[in-house]
Amino acid sequence: MSAEPSNSLSGQAASFGGVADRYERARPGYPGDAVSWLVGPPPRRVLDLAAGTGKLTRSLIAAGHEVVAVDPSEDMLAQLRAALPDVEARLGTAESIPLDDRSVDVVVVAQAFHWFDAPPALRDIARVLRPAGRLGLVWNDRDETAAWVAALSQVIGSEDAVQDPEPPAEIAQSGLFEPAESAEFRLEQRLDRATLLDLVASRSYVAVRTPEERAGILAEVDRIFDAYAGHGDDAADPTLVLPYLTRCYRATRR
Repeated sequence: MSAEPSNSLSGQAASFGGVADRYERARPGYPGDAVSWLVGPPPRRVLDLAAGTGKLTRSLIAAGHEVVAVDPSEDMLAQLRAALPDVEARLGTAESIPLDDRSVDVVVVAQAFHWFDAPPALRDIARVLRPAGRLGLVWNDRDETAAWVAALSQVIGSEDAVQDPEPPAEIAQSGLFEPAESAEFRLEQRLDRATLLDLVASRSYVAVRTPEERAGILAEVDRIFDAYAGHGDDAADPTLVLPYLTRCYRATRR
């Protein structure tokens, strides 16, 4: 069974509100060295754009930055506000950011730039950035060289099938930023059965499926867990380690 997306991008993007709780429980954070590379030394005022439940927001705060979070989903922001009550969180989109001109030093976007209408989004990102401000983009991509991850991708769809072309071309076409730099980092996430199922269910291309289709996908994921999960010190507590390649881009505003 394959979970390759058949719905429109807008439908997939809108699906996250319905899985906000699973997203919060199961999605990984981001490596500290990736955050440092994207944002630079603290303290900086950072806009976490399309912040979701605040997975990257947490790392930004831990690194010593002031953060304002913006997301189009009230359900996702509710999770963020519950976890990070001191963070300024606003409802808004990348194409119409609810911030003043030249009000932030850095704009970061985690797992979301491919959902944006890039030309107007890049214009509005440039508007809210201070002179020589920075745009940082990041994705945690599953490392499909691991056998069990390759088996998972056969069921839920490969990472390559749901990503847009490389962002540097869109950034360059805007004429608003210096050429983008790129870097890659590594991250591992240990998953029990429930967390793996939540992780899969939180993917947009699974969330938009019918209940029957989702049940079939999750049943196959359950079988993959049984086939590959190792046992730690407690033999009753099997887990899998999911390796990620954290793909990053940064570009300075002209």
